[in-house]
Amino acid sequence: MSSLATSLGLRASGPTTPIPSNAGFYLIFHFLFAYAVTSSRILKQYYGIDHNVSPRQDSSKYGDAAVSKGKITQRQLEQLKRLEAAHANSVEHYPVFACAMLWAHITGLDAAEINYGALLNTIARVAYAALYAFVDTPRLSQLRGLCWWASNIICLRIFWHGTKTINKL
Repeated sequence: MSSLATSLGLRASGPTTPIPSNAGFYLIFHFLFAYAVTSSRILKQYYGIDHNVSPRQDSSKYGDAAVSKGKITQRQLEQLKRLEAAHANSVEHYPVFACAMLWAHITGLDAAEINYGALLNTIARVAYAALYAFVDTPRLSQLRGLCWWASNIICLRIFWHGTKTINKL
């Protein structure tokens, strides 16, 4: 049985086995996470405020009416709006992450470093989305900003290390 580090592509399974890049798996995960997992669509359908004609405006257009009719609480509406913001930010960040993974491969960055950066970015992005959706206190919401910065710094680090690798610095 392989170790967790081997499964994550952080080290080889044997002395003669090269470390495989898991960038493709991370790209698939981040795509699904950004476009499906963080989507508010299912929650809006559950609350009965999903309108396919203009779904991006469901919360702003129908949210207050749903609260006043007792379909949902004000707290549920606020969480729905935070989830929509987390979804939008996840979608916005996906191209940065995808470019970092592509740049890492183009420049010949070591597979273990690619996998390590992708894993750390994944942890930061999942924590970011969870904090955004479920934390409604100003003090704890500051952790969300730390996760946002961490995910961006990780991608910038990949760009930096890829540049150093391609230029043999």
